[in-house]
Amino acid sequence: MKHKKKTSRYLNLTLLTRNFRLSWSKLAIGIGLLCLGVGLIAALLFFSDLPSINKLKSNESFAVSSKILDRNGEQLYEIYVDTNRTPISIDDLPPYVAEATIAIEDKSFYRHFGLDYWGILRAIINNLQGKQLQGGSTITQQLVKVSLLSRDRTWERKIKEAFLTTLTEIKYSKKDILEMYLNYVPYGGTAWGIEAAARTFFNKSAQNLSIAEAAYLAGLPQSPSRYSPFGNTPELGKLRQEEVLRRMVEDGYLTQEEADQAKSEELEFAESKVKIKAPHFVFYVRDLLLEEYGPAVVEKGGLRVTTTLDLGLQEIAQASLSAKIDELERMRVGNGAALITKPSTGEVLAMVGSRDYFNATSEGQINMTIRERQPGSSIKPLNLATAFQLKRLTPGSVLLDIPTCFQQIGNKDYCPRNYDGTYHGPVTMRQALANSYNIPAVKVAGINSVNNVIDIIGGMGISTFRSPDNYGLSIGLGAGEVTMMDMATAYGTLANQGVKVPPIAVLKIEDYQGNVIWEADPQKRQEEMEKQLFLAPTDDAATRPLPEPDPSNNPENITLALDREVAWLIGDIISDNEARAAAFGSRSQLYIPGHKVAAKTGTTNDLRDNWTVGYTPDFVVTTWVGNSDNTAMNPSLVSGVTGAAPIWNDLMEYLLNSYLPSKSQSPTPWPDKPEQIIEASFCRRSGALPHPESPDCEMTTDYFWRGTEPQETENVWHETWIAEQTGLPPREGDPTDQLKLEKHILLSDPYTRNYCLDCQRKTMDIPQEDGSVKVEPVPELYTVPAERVYQVGSGWTFWEEELVQPEIQ
Repeated sequence: MKHKKKTSRYLNLTLLTRNFRLSWSKLAIGIGLLCLGVGLIAALLFFSDLPSINKLKSNESFAVSSKILDRNGEQLYEIYVDTNRTPISIDDLPPYVAEATIAIEDKSFYRHFGLDYWGILRAIINNLQGKQLQGGSTITQQLVKVSLLSRDRTWERKIKEAFLTTLTEIKYSKKDILEMYLNYVPYGGTAWGIEAAARTFFNKSAQNLSIAEAAYLAGLPQSPSRYSPFGNTPELGKLRQEEVLRRMVEDGYLTQEEADQAKSEELEFAESKVKIKAPHFVFYVRDLLLEEYGPAVVEKGGLRVTTTLDLGLQEIAQASLSAKIDELERMRVGNGAALITKPSTGEVLAMVGSRDYFNATSEGQINMTIRERQPGSSIKPLNLATAFQLKRLTPGSVLLDIPTCFQQIGNKDYCPRNYDGTYHGPVTMRQALANSYNIPAVKVAGINSVNNVIDIIGGMGISTFRSPDNYGLSIGLGAGEVTMMDMATAYGTLANQGVKVPPIAVLKIEDYQGNVIWEADPQKRQEEMEKQLFLAPTDDAATRPLPEPDPSNNPENITLALDREVAWLIGDIISDNEARAAAFGSRSQLYIPGHKVAAKTGTTNDLRDNWTVGYTPDFVVTTWVGNSDNTAMNPSLVSGVTGAAPIWNDLMEYLLNSYLPSKSQSPTPWPDKPEQIIEASFCRRSGALPHPESPDCEMTTDYFWRGTEPQETENVWHETWIAEQTGLPPREGDPTDQLKLEKHILLSDPYTRNYCLDCQRKTMDIPQEDGSVKVEPVPELYTVPAERVYQVGSGWTFWEEELVQPEIQ
C-alpha cells in the first residue's frame, strides 16, 4: 500500500509538473504571438510611410526652387533642379562613363546585394562610440537616398534606406540601377543626371564625353558645390578627377597610359549661363546652406534666404576693384578681392572674391576672400596686441631696429630685413607699428612666444593658425596663412573694443510659404557685444587677469578676446597719421580726410600677396591684390600703398562720405579713451624715465594702460672699450691691442645687449661695377643665440645678475 501511495503521489506530481509546463508553454506562445503581433503592427506603422520604389522610374517631381536674396529683397540667385532632365540610356553611353562612376563610388557594385555590410558595422561601432552616424553608401543606397528619402542622419532613416535598397536590388537589375543612378543624381546646380551635367559643364551630350570629362563628372556627385568648376574651389574638381582616374586604373578599367593622357587633357568648360549677382557671395551662402540642410532641401525645398549683402554696395565694390586691377596690370597684378563687414554685428555687406567671376582663364571663380594667403605686415597689429594683452610691452616700449639674425635649432639663421632696406635704431612700439618696421615685429613675436600669438589672435578670429610647431619668429611678419574673412573678424575685434563677433552672411531663412525656419537678429548680436564690454573688468593692468571667453548663454560665440584698453591702444596707433608719416607720408592712401580710420598694409617678402585692412566703428574693409596662380608681382608694390591700399581707400571713402549719408546716417563716434588709459612722458631712446644726472634725453609722450607706464629711470651712459677699426665695442675676434676706453650711450632690449647709440661708426670703400666707389659703414650684425630666443619667449630676460620678469608691474 505504501508503494502504491508513493506511486500515486509521483504520478500526481508528474501531472502537475506537466500541466505547469503546458501552461507556461501556452503562456510563452501567447506572449510570443503578442510580441509578433505588436512587432508586425510596429513594422506596418514604421514602414507605412515608405515611398514606392516604382517612383525610381517615374518622372514625379515636387521640387520648389530656392532663392537667395540680398538684405533689401533683391534676388541674387535662384537655386533649382532641372525637372525636365533628359534621360539617357546606358547603352548610348561610352562604357567608361559608367566605369568611372563605379570606380569612385562603389567598386563592389556588381558583387553586393545593395548594402555594404562592413560599412554598416563601422557605422554601428562609431555610433556606439558617440561619433557621427555614418556608413558606406553603395550606388543603390545613394539612388534611394537622393530620390526617395530625406537627408536625416537617424537610425530610422537608415533602416528605411536599407529596406528600400534591398527591395530595389530585388526588383531591378544592376544595369537598371546604374542607369537610374546616372540619370538621377545631382551633379551641381541645375545639372541632375549625366546628360544634363555633360551639357552644363562641357556643352555636349554625354554620348560624346571623353575619358577625362567622364572622370571629372563622376567625381562631382559626392560634393557638387565643392568640386564644381563654377564654385569657390574649382581646383578641387581637378584633384577629384585625378582620384577617379587612379581608381579606374586600380580596377582595371584603364591602362596607366590612358589615365595619364586623360589627366593631361585640358578641360574646356562651357561658360556659365546662370543669371547670378554677387556670385562669390552667393556660392559662399549656398555652401553654408548645403552643409546645414543638404542638397535635397536647398535645391528642391523652396527656401527663401535673405542675406546680409547689400547689392548696391556690392556692385560699387566690384566696379572699384575691377577698375583698380586694370590699372595694376602693368605691375603684374592679375587679381584682387574685397570684403566689407559690419564689426558690431558681423554682417557681410559686400564680398568681391575676384576681379571677374566669369573669367575662367584667370581663375575668376576662386573666392579669394575665403582662401588662405600670407598676410604680410597686416598681421603686425594683432601681434602687438598680443604683447599689450600679456603686459610685456607698451606703446612706449623701445626695441632696437638694427641688423639682427636669430639662430634656429635645425635651421639656418633667420635674418629679417626692413622693406626700405635701412635700420632705425631704438624705436618705440608706436613708431615700429605705424611705420611697419620688420625687425621690431619679429622681436615682438619672440617676446610673446609663438604659442601666445596663436592663442590670443586665435581668440580674435584667426582660425587658420594651428600647431605652434609649424611656425617660427616669422609669424610676426605674416608667414602663417590666413583668410580675408578671418582678418576681417580679427580687425573687427579691435573695432569692437576687444569683443570678437563672428561673421554672418544670412539674416533669415523661410520656406516658400513664408514660415520662418531660422533667423538672425543683428540688433541682439550688437547688444551681446555691448554686454561683453559691460561685463569686462575695469581695474588696472597690474592686477587684471587675461580675458577668458565665456560661451555660456552665448550661442553666437560673441566673446571678449582682448581688454578694451589693448584694443584702444592698437587702434590709436594705426590711426595715427602723424606717426606713420615717416614711412608712408602724411597724405597716403591710408588717410581719409575728415575721418579717423585705423589701417595697416601688408606685403609678403615674395611679393605674392598685398593687403590693406582697416576699420572704423561702422565698417571693416579688407582688400587684397595678387595672382591666383601665386606668381610674384612687381617689386614696386613692396610698400603696400600702391597695391591694395588704393582699393581700400576708394571703398572706405565711399562708405563714410556717400554710403552712410545715403541712409541718413552719420559715422558712429570712436569710443572714448578708457578710464584706465593714461598719458606719461619718457625718454624716446630708452622708454624709461630721464635720469637726474643725464638730462639730455629727448622726451616724448604716449598712452599707457594704467600700471604699465614707465617706472624705472634710464641708465644708459657707460664706459666701454671701443675698437679703433670699427668705432664700436669689440666683438669676438677683434684685435685687443687697438682698444680705447670711452663713455657712450649703450642701449639694450631683450635680444640685444649694449648697442652703442652714439658711436662714430667707421666706413669702408666698396668698389662698384661701373668703377666708382661707394662709402658705407662697417657692417654691423647682431646674432641672437637660439637659447636666448627660447629664454625670451619663455617669459624671462636676464641681462642683469638676477632673473627679471618682463611683465611691467
